[in-house]
Amino acid sequence: MKIMIQDIFSNNPKKTYNYKQIASMLGVTKKSGRQLVEVLLYELMEIGILSQVSSGRFKLLNRGGSYITGKVDMTASGAAYIVPDDGGEDLFVAQENLNTALHGDIVKVSLFARKRRKQGEGEVVEIIKRKRELFVGILDVSANFAFLVADNKVINKDIFIPKDKLKGAKDGQKAVARIVEWPAKAKNPVGEIVDVLGDMGDNNTEMHSILAEFNLPYLYPQDVVAAAEKISEEISEDEIAKRRDFRKVTTFTIDPADAKDFDDALSIQKLSDNLWEVGVHIADVTHYVDTDSIIEQESYERATSVYLVDRVVPMLPERLSNFICSLRPNEDKLCFSVVFNISGDGKVKASWVGRTIINSDKRFSYEEAQEILESGKGVLAEELKQMNIIAKNLRNERFKKGAISFERVEVKFDIDENGKPLGVFFKESKDANKLIEEFMLLANRKVAELIGLNQLDKGRRGEPKTFVYRIHDEPNPDKLETFSSFVRKFGLEAQPQAKESVSQALNRILDEVVGKKEQNIVETLAIRTMAKAVYSTHNIGHYGLAFKYYSHFTSPIRRYPDMMVHRLLQRYLDGGKSVDADKYEEMCEHSSEMEQRASDAERASIKYKQVEFLKDREGQVFEGVISGVSEWGLYVELVENKCEGMIPVRELDDDFYQFDEDNYCLIGRKTHKRFQLGDALKIKVAKANLEKRQLDFVLAEEGDDDWMR
Repeated sequence: MKIMIQDIFSNNPKKTYNYKQIASMLGVTKKSGRQLVEVLLYELMEIGILSQVSSGRFKLLNRGGSYITGKVDMTASGAAYIVPDDGGEDLFVAQENLNTALHGDIVKVSLFARKRRKQGEGEVVEIIKRKRELFVGILDVSANFAFLVADNKVINKDIFIPKDKLKGAKDGQKAVARIVEWPAKAKNPVGEIVDVLGDMGDNNTEMHSILAEFNLPYLYPQDVVAAAEKISEEISEDEIAKRRDFRKVTTFTIDPADAKDFDDALSIQKLSDNLWEVGVHIADVTHYVDTDSIIEQESYERATSVYLVDRVVPMLPERLSNFICSLRPNEDKLCFSVVFNISGDGKVKASWVGRTIINSDKRFSYEEAQEILESGKGVLAEELKQMNIIAKNLRNERFKKGAISFERVEVKFDIDENGKPLGVFFKESKDANKLIEEFMLLANRKVAELIGLNQLDKGRRGEPKTFVYRIHDEPNPDKLETFSSFVRKFGLEAQPQAKESVSQALNRILDEVVGKKEQNIVETLAIRTMAKAVYSTHNIGHYGLAFKYYSHFTSPIRRYPDMMVHRLLQRYLDGGKSVDADKYEEMCEHSSEMEQRASDAERASIKYKQVEFLKDREGQVFEGVISGVSEWGLYVELVENKCEGMIPVRELDDDFYQFDEDNYCLIGRKTHKRFQLGDALKIKVAKANLEKRQLDFVLAEEGDDDWMR
């Protein structure tokens, strides 16, 4: 009825009506129905569709009278949907009504009167906050002018570049542009080139292009580097006197073989027959970085190091990340530490948190530590063995309490000196990795409990002090049901059985698929079922880890939230007052957003290398598994190398295929042939498009794989 009332006013925008007139026009005669019409008129007024021009008389509100604010989600067609801040339904905005708004911008939208059974629609009237200032694309240079052609999803108009603003860039090169003006009636924005990335296909060009695409920095400001070079590595006797000294305690680091930024170390010494002192020592970054310095500002803006397929783009300047703060062996280093008295079965008897000084005895790679654990021989073999026993007990206890076991296989590339991928290999998490992980988790949890449970001031009552937590919400029930429907195609049941919890059911599924062809697909979709972990001052616990209190304390070289945690922790250890929650929540939101951008960039770099790897293998046949189904085609993951591409539905030319959304499959109209999620099939690499980072597959035919024989 509300929609019918809106239609009356929309079709008569200059007229006014009272509830009796509207009721009559709708054929409503009963008293209760007329009363409902009156109620609905006032509701439409309250939500900004109608205005009350006199007592009881209503008129359609002018278009400018009702607004929402939200984020622009651009479509490939050039139109967009506005995702409202208040969580309401998405609003459609046609391309001609975007008024220079771009993907990700926060905008104010004027609502149009709603038409019957149509989605809400409107026009952008104000751009509140731009998502990005810089755009990466390919230059199209002609005799008198040039355009930067950027990703259509980011900006659906080419950026006009005057010839004197090209900064030496040439036709076909990749470059970064800034929009300097966008006149109201102009079809294209006007910009200037701020950086020339280089020639397409060059590895550095492409990696920098990916960083720029996600609005991430790819160069370090020289003034920040210069400021870092002035920081002294000398440690004074006065500073040592303030700290607990661990330099004579057995200490070591375990990191990837190619790592240079060692931000965590472990120490161990025996206290009694079944009691050990284990120290988790973390680089004391905030000792060297002042809150009002340009290094601090740069690290906050970056918020995280970015790990692309062939490089690390550090959050901190290399003098800090790889030298002064890095816990390199046989060097005195300042740390912020959590020290546990812990039994062999993983029970914490006591703990201490504070600033320390250490001197690491040994730097292990994961592979070296794993070899010692497996053989029982080598440097610090007994210490590693004991810590592994404790770590396994900690891990078992976590899983008993409902932690979820996500152990996805990482895809890695063998890359030559020019960045070209020569081969693919898979990296699995073994005991050496899990040993480090468990003690880092323990330290992060302890730090969060200190503040969240008011353990620093046991006599204090009331709300805990403002702190930075790492939170993870429970799975969305709808997503869980979708996941359950999917895994049933493989004969699996994801819904909890008997006395199982949701997390126990997920662990059971993940165990059952280990070693099977569908393992990677099931694990990927299981992760997508989960909520995203984020930073927040509002603690709701960490569902995936089964911790009521959890924070990030152990990686301040590569994560800004850990620097926030170090500073807050010391403040509260010193008896300081709570900080402003709103300010820190804003900082948490920024860090979460930058973490997501970094993750997106990492995936894009992996995808680029996958396409590059298969570029030389066009025409070759591979075994694959259908990893996704949509109305426009089949996504296929190759078993041999985990590369994913797509078979467009137009290539399935033996029938007309229709998408069955409920059953994750394409079905032939005549033959009833089915292509189901999880099905095994052979494909041929038709095209590897580096520019679009896209792999096109076709179904392999008989004889296509003759080259293999």
